[in-house]
Formats: sequence, C-alpha cells, structure tokens
Amino acid sequence: MEIIGYIASLVIGISLGLIGGGGSILTVPVLVYLFKVEPVVATAYSLFIVGASSLVGAFPKYKQGQVNLKTALIFGIPSIAAVFATRKFIVPQIPKEVFTIGDFVVTKSILMMILFAVLMVFASISMIRDKKKKEVAETGDQKFNYPMIILEGAVVGTLTGLVGAGGGFLIIPALVLLSKLPMKQAVGTSLLIIAAKSLIGFTGDLSNYTMDWKLLLTVTGLAMAGIFIGDALSKKIDGNKLKKGFGWFVLVMGIYIIVKELFFPGTGGH
Repeated sequence: MEIIGYIASLVIGISLGLIGGGGSILTVPVLVYLFKVEPVVATAYSLFIVGASSLVGAFPKYKQGQVNLKTALIFGIPSIAAVFATRKFIVPQIPKEVFTIGDFVVTKSILMMILFAVLMVFASISMIRDKKKKEVAETGDQKFNYPMIILEGAVVGTLTGLVGAGGGFLIIPALVLLSKLPMKQAVGTSLLIIAAKSLIGFTGDLSNYTMDWKLLLTVTGLAMAGIFIGDALSKKIDGNKLKKGFGWFVLVMGIYIIVKELFFPGTGGH
C-alpha cells in the first residue's frame, strides 16, 4: 500500500503542475487510505504538503509575471487568519463522537472525510463543466470588490482549515470574478495564496498533534518532483481535456469516500 501511496504522491504533484490545481483534493484520501494516517491528522499533513508544493509551483509563475501580489494580499490575509484560527481552535474542539443517528455514530473522523468528499464532488463538477472563459481585458486599474473578496477569503480559509484542501477551485473563480484578473494570473496568484494559507494554517496544528516528519517530507518531496514533471508535460498535452478526465476521477473518488464512510466505516482506512 505504501508503494502505491508514494506513486500517488507523485501524481498529486503532476496534477498540480499540469492543471494548476486539483492535486490537493487527492492528498487527504492518499494519506488516510494508503498510508493509514488518522483523518484529522491527515488534514494537517495535507496543509503542509499542499502549501509546500504550491509554493514551489508559484515561483515560475511569479517569474513569468503571473502573480498579482496586491490581490494575493487582499484575499490572502483574511484567508490566512481563518485557516490558522480553524486549525488552532475549532478543529481540536470538535468532539470524538459528533452525533448519532439510530445505531450509526458519526465520529470526528467520519465527519472530516464526509466533509472532504462533498468538497471533492463540488471540485470535480467545476473541473468537468465546460467553462467558456472570457479573458478579462487589461483595462487600466483593477476594480476590487473589497467586502466580497475579504468575505470569500475568510470562507475559503475556514473550509481549508476544516478539510486540509487548498481550495484552488474556489479561489480561481473568485479572483477572476471579484478581482477581474485574467485566468493565467488568477492561477498563479491562487498558488501563492494557497501556499501562504496552508503553511501558516499548518503551524496552528504543531502544538495539537505529533507529526511523522519522515512520512510528511517524503510525500512532500514526491509531490514537488511531480510538479516539475507536470509542468514539463503541460507543454505537450491539452490541459482542458486532462482537467475533465481528472474531474471525473475526483468525482468517482468523492462518491466512493461518501459510500465507504457512511456504509462501511472503519474498513480499509483509519
């Protein structure tokens, strides 16, 4: 299982390099089902892996002038504050047994995985749908919808904190619509935002859990290597077709997790 886990870690990076996102949505299932990491701890590990990988991915984009620092700051600050607060204070407060329905006990682990799977389904739909994107013309000054950007930043931050996903599929449309960024800039800027909020969110976990640094750094290293492979492949392969295929894969995974956690809890993973 571990060998499959290491291969999957590489795939996480390749998908980040190829389609600029989506990879983070695989990190928690890989950690839980292949490396047998407890789900709540897996969401913490995921923040580190996704954050470090996105940081590596953001460098070339920054060099190409595809990172808008002003937008990253406006969106990033409420997002970072929300992730840190969620990891430090909210997640540890969730009880081991959240609620029961008849004989079925919804534990913290099951709740985390269900939340995560629902997010996967939404992410997959946004990847599968054919979006006719209109490139925003560069017209002088950017017009910021400040209240909406700050609110969306805080919401995405809280969600990231709860499930440990980067939330690129939520950030990119927000940047295009609310900050009027061209698509390529939105992708580059979102990588920087994801890196900052994930890594700072992870620091909120350091005092709550014991980290297996060997596993964490190995998976992160493989994901980073994958980014370079993905980046090289992206010059040869049509990203849109890939994104759709990957979207279907994520949808199937999301449904699998929901079915597994609700009907077969305690098997194969935690």
